[in-house]
Amino acid sequence: MMSEQYGILLVSHVTELADGLARLLKQVAQDITVKAVGGAVDGGIGTSFDKVMAALEEMEEPDVLAFYDLGSAKMNLKLVSEMTDKKLIICDAAFVEGAYLVAVLLQADTPFEKIREQLQELYVK
Repeated sequence: MMSEQYGILLVSHVTELADGLARLLKQVAQDITVKAVGGAVDGGIGTSFDKVMAALEEMEEPDVLAFYDLGSAKMNLKLVSEMTDKKLIICDAAFVEGAYLVAVLLQADTPFEKIREQLQELYVK
């Protein structure tokens, strides 16, 4: 089953935003691992390399599609991608819509190339 190969990582500047989106995705993709990371280390608004790295390493899936809300979250994802053995696929798509689409398609066991094609339509330029 393809869903065992892929997980979803959500990175937001606000814990509640990441957690809320994770709850939404779990409604449509019960079999997909969704990990949410939000906020700075002190609990304030921001992102943390250490929190993102820890969340990624906790995931069992070898391939992880990552969605982010703002630029510094993407920067932390890029740094993490250089420090892990996992295949981290950073998706420059709309945060909510992109993650939701991927969750639904992974749950339906859609081939990855089809997921990539559909996700392109939600990329933020």
